[in-house]
Amino acid sequence: MRQIVLDTETTGLEPAEGHRIIEIGCVELINRRLSGNHYHQYLQPDRDIDDSAIEVHGITNEFLADKPRFADVAGEFLEFIRGAELIIHNAPFDVGFINHEFVRLGADWGQVTDHCQVLDTLLMARELHPGQRNSLDALCRRYDIDNSSRTLHGALLDSEILADLYLAMTGGQTSLLLDAETEAGAGTQDKQVRAPLTPNRAQLRVIRAADDELVAHAEYLDKLEHASGGVPLWRELES
Repeated sequence: MRQIVLDTETTGLEPAEGHRIIEIGCVELINRRLSGNHYHQYLQPDRDIDDSAIEVHGITNEFLADKPRFADVAGEFLEFIRGAELIIHNAPFDVGFINHEFVRLGADWGQVTDHCQVLDTLLMARELHPGQRNSLDALCRRYDIDNSSRTLHGALLDSEILADLYLAMTGGQTSLLLDAETEAGAGTQDKQVRAPLTPNRAQLRVIRAADDELVAHAEYLDKLEHASGGVPLWRELES
């Protein structure tokens, strides 16, 4: 399973008003493991960046003056994301800007959903935590993800943080946990298991079920078995 965690920075808020992408950052997950493969590109937007946007990401017109345009990198970017599931926080914003760039290149480029599936972690967070703040920073605090280096928004940094957050929200890197237990032997204490993409990244804690949770799980499987007249899949796996 190939997933790409993606983020963009832009000149402003509305592509319909001519605003453009100025940074793309992506990190790759293969079977829920960070592969170390990533895509990162700054872009010359051929327009001024709104002052309010500069306050958010710190990217200036002068910095982008010698950077390539989206048309120059569109092929390699599309090849990187093609066929993957895109994981994006507030996906309509980023997808809308990418679609706008594809429209500028011509109808043959299609839209993002012609090439990829899209998963919106903001919608996921709202379902998991209704009525609470679900910004990237708020979720990092809730899931104990280190985002101390995020003094300004940045597409690659934010995609790295979102990768950690997505894994935490969806149960962690289970394949890595199995590998670690095979090497270290079965145990009951918490382990910190992850495959870091860059140095000094926060680790994900693996929290094991308590005894009362295991009992409740067993009771629930009993009810499923009684209601269905068959053995639940979980019980088959346990045996």
